[in-house]
Amino acid sequence: MSYIKRRQFIQFSASTLATLGLSQLDIVQQSNRYGKVLAQSTPRKLALLVGINNYPAGNGLNPLAGCVNDVMLQKELLIHRFGFQKEDIHILTDETPQKPTRQNILTAFNEYLIKQAKPGDVVVFHFSGHGSRVVDPDRDTQDGLNSTFVPIDSPLPAGYPVSGGTVQDIMGHTLFLLMYALKTENVTVVLDSCHSGGGTRGNFRVRSRDGGNQLKPSPIELEYQRQLLGQVGLSSQDFIQKRRKTVAKGVVIAAAQRDQYAADVPFNGFSAGAFTFALTQYLWQQSSNEPVDRAIVNVGRNTKNFARQTGNYQDPEMESNLDKANTNTGIYFTRFSAVPAEAVVTKASGDSVELWLGGIDSQSLEGFKKDAVLTVLDPQGRERGLVKLDDRKGLIGYGKLQTTQRQVGKLQPGTLLQERIRSIPSNLTLKIGLDNSFDNSTTQQAKQALQAIGRIEPLALGALEVQYIFGRVTKERYQELQKKKVPNLPEEGSFGLFLPGLNQILPGSFGKAKETVSEAVKRLQPKLKSLLAARIVKQMLGNTNTSRIAVTASMTLADKNTILGETFPIRGVNKVSGGTTNKPAPAVTVNPFDSNVPKIPLGTQIAFQIQNNESRPLYVSILVIDAQGEMTVIFPNDWSASKDAALVEAGQKQLIPQSGDAFKLTIGDPLGVSEALIIASTTPLRTSLKALKEIAKARGLENRSAPIAVPDEVLDVTNSLLDDLDAGTRSAINVEGVQLPAGVRGVDTTKLAAMAITFEVVA
Repeated sequence: MSYIKRRQFIQFSASTLATLGLSQLDIVQQSNRYGKVLAQSTPRKLALLVGINNYPAGNGLNPLAGCVNDVMLQKELLIHRFGFQKEDIHILTDETPQKPTRQNILTAFNEYLIKQAKPGDVVVFHFSGHGSRVVDPDRDTQDGLNSTFVPIDSPLPAGYPVSGGTVQDIMGHTLFLLMYALKTENVTVVLDSCHSGGGTRGNFRVRSRDGGNQLKPSPIELEYQRQLLGQVGLSSQDFIQKRRKTVAKGVVIAAAQRDQYAADVPFNGFSAGAFTFALTQYLWQQSSNEPVDRAIVNVGRNTKNFARQTGNYQDPEMESNLDKANTNTGIYFTRFSAVPAEAVVTKASGDSVELWLGGIDSQSLEGFKKDAVLTVLDPQGRERGLVKLDDRKGLIGYGKLQTTQRQVGKLQPGTLLQERIRSIPSNLTLKIGLDNSFDNSTTQQAKQALQAIGRIEPLALGALEVQYIFGRVTKERYQELQKKKVPNLPEEGSFGLFLPGLNQILPGSFGKAKETVSEAVKRLQPKLKSLLAARIVKQMLGNTNTSRIAVTASMTLADKNTILGETFPIRGVNKVSGGTTNKPAPAVTVNPFDSNVPKIPLGTQIAFQIQNNESRPLYVSILVIDAQGEMTVIFPNDWSASKDAALVEAGQKQLIPQSGDAFKLTIGDPLGVSEALIIASTTPLRTSLKALKEIAKARGLENRSAPIAVPDEVLDVTNSLLDDLDAGTRSAINVEGVQLPAGVRGVDTTKLAAMAITFEVVA
């Protein structure tokens, strides 16, 4: 995360404004106690949440898809994590009776925040929608523009861009005065919008409307600022000096830097702002509040992980007006101590419950559509029962309390739940978007060719989540890739795979310029199979936050103690430390390189270390997926060993390669971001080990120790691995009286840890 210099900031209302066995009675009493803990602090907590999807079409206002969901993400978080009362949260969206017009937003800020907040109270203002820029009469910045956020009734002037005019935007200067008018210093503003570009970028919508020197603030906006100056007792000169120095009060968080896009993203079954989803999901996983600056740094790491998968890089920014005594203040100026959670009960009727699934990692959502199992927790984090999902719509889950040995009575709203079993569909598909620059004929050819491949699902862009885009290198894209100095630049006119932002390519996926669509898809079939296998494996990776297995995996420079990357399940570490699963995790030793992702030169020798901190043996597998999507099995690697070749004994450390091994792990091509996936299971991985031994035998490696690449057998290996994990899950959950149906593979957090170490191969 980067910080804006104080004299530059207000124009964070200027430069980055628009861019971050119990009885039923026991359960009722515990739920009530939990609610009292959340609400026990005396300050009142007030919030105004604004989200706009359905901007009127035309006049430069492109509709968005995820802004109303952003409001729901914040609402459920504020209520169930930070103790806000439902009646103290005011919402304006295009779905509420009052629409988010300019006047309604300003009136709501005045009526629900300025008039009601007292000294010491907590105030949150969140805006998700389009941002823009207009001419700043005072020219606070070099470009002479002031950032704005765009209400639902602020289209571009009729003559734009041939001629300019005024717009009904709310200026950053106005936001400064609104914040200044609040009687409390405990103010947080979150702006999930931007003013870079606009329209769409691949599968994403950009939360920005055109702006610049041709657009002026409306006369009523400038008059409203003059009225506010009178109310707060500021002269025009004082106003200019203060806003050029810093923010008015508290903290302002923006979703992206000034030159970046704030992405409106289709996830699995819903859309949301990339930043708002990352922020709220991160906060659901915390057991206590942390300083706001540290929280935003960590959220920024999450958005970088998302960026590596999608190609859309946005770095949240923060600026504050805190005195030294409050520099360690928690996010939203609220302390909390609670259980890390994936879900919360919002409604209950008998054994049927409605859940908010806001704590689930975006990469894992496919495993929570149906038949997933969640553990019911009491306020102390103790396990008290199980809920099985029947369905999920967006982030709302519908499930039933299971009849198990642990009877919990009727569940109450506010009860927290953690993941127990994710349910990965056996027919999981790889979703490929079709380049929207194709003509109809090319689109149909691509669709038919991709549909002919098993478990490859071609989709139109803009509505549903996709993992890659099948597209063509147009002249404009070629020039963009040239500017980025992309190595091994594909030919102009060639077909291949882009990341979902359509601004980065998948290395090694492009052919010759004269290749037909059918020829390109045929050439890509092996790669698509590898990418599907990688997607299946990655469905397990979100359980790094949720697994209860005590294991640590690290990647080091060979023959040295330099740690390049380290990962472990947080709840597993807490179990070993003797506490509950709710203690804050110890700090992870991060790599010494850049952006939490080590850059490793070609030819570097590395090693892996697996530390089993359990009192039982673990069966381990290490897979590396390179920048082109190809998979190599690093461990197990002794193909002449017994059926327990993948075993790491209780309390023991496994070094890979070991000192006597005849191979080295040397970083090689292709360049780009790779992932090492480490899987540790309490049940044997015998089916997958058997499959790997057969591959090794076919290649004449049955009497050797060596990693093996599995380009042709990758789906078979992946399916064997999931079959092993599913068998262990079913044997454990059946004991508790919960049945998993056919057609899914269960992954149990008490039986499996799936972790990842990301690294970048550089020349």
